[in-house]
Amino acid sequence: MEDVPLVAVITGPTGTGKTELGVVLARELGGEIVSADSMQIYRGLDIGTAKPTPGEQGGIPHHMLDFVDPREQYSVARYVEDAAEAIRSILARGALPIIVGGTGLYIDSLVSGRTFSGVDGELRRRAELGAEYDAQGGDEMLRRLRLIDPERAAILSPADRRRIVRALEIFELTGKTITQHDAETRALPPRFRARTIALDFKNRADLYSRLDSRVDTMLERGLVDEVRSLMADGPGRDSTAMQAIGYKEIALSLDGEISLEEAVRRIKQGTRNYAKRQLTWLRRRSDIHWIRWDTVPDFDFARRNSTEYITLPI
Repeated sequence: MEDVPLVAVITGPTGTGKTELGVVLARELGGEIVSADSMQIYRGLDIGTAKPTPGEQGGIPHHMLDFVDPREQYSVARYVEDAAEAIRSILARGALPIIVGGTGLYIDSLVSGRTFSGVDGELRRRAELGAEYDAQGGDEMLRRLRLIDPERAAILSPADRRRIVRALEIFELTGKTITQHDAETRALPPRFRARTIALDFKNRADLYSRLDSRVDTMLERGLVDEVRSLMADGPGRDSTAMQAIGYKEIALSLDGEISLEEAVRRIKQGTRNYAKRQLTWLRRRSDIHWIRWDTVPDFDFARRNSTEYITLPI
């Protein structure tokens, strides 16, 4: 493990201060930021994704932000390839890569030795298999999976469209079942050695209050106009970018399908649900250093605490 490069990871549910702590630690430790947010990669999705402004970036180099057209589909495979290259360039400059974000799949795939193949074919075949699922139904698609991977099929429900499609896709692209693929992935040496810090609030009510206020601030900053501009520029309502929390709800309101008040209610509820899913993902991990805030973040404490953890001897 000594020859595996060290990276720091700042993660946690949305709205817990990851961006701020990342900048503080980059100043303290001579680092650069690599974003791990699946929506901040898109140009034009600024307010609703809480993308850090130039002022909030504080002069610290940030990578993997604002570089994908919102009409484009962008996969986790492409993220891993692009972000790994950014990290290699940071390491070559003698700086510390600090991965900051809340998209757990992006972070886990980047840090692990996971590899992906057939990226273009992956997206195309996934769409085709999804259409087959919609036409034939979950029972038939699960039956097909059972013929090639009974172990994985036994733990899936016919209603689990995404996992059934992914399992069939992996087999067609690699000739391996997803059970075998996952086992081989777990056996690979890690790409990076990560010191992972997760932020949260001690009281869930404090997190939810912060998230509600954050949505109100986004609206004050012009979220509705941002969504209106995106819709005029062409990303369809079914595009990945327009499925982001805040964008899909405001788009419904602008199309007259729901009121703005209902859109705001859905955004706040969706944001809370997303935070719950992020915490569920993180709680599976045993190698995380948690910092749990009281009613407000204490970044001076977090700087000292995180620096001590990141710089622990191997």
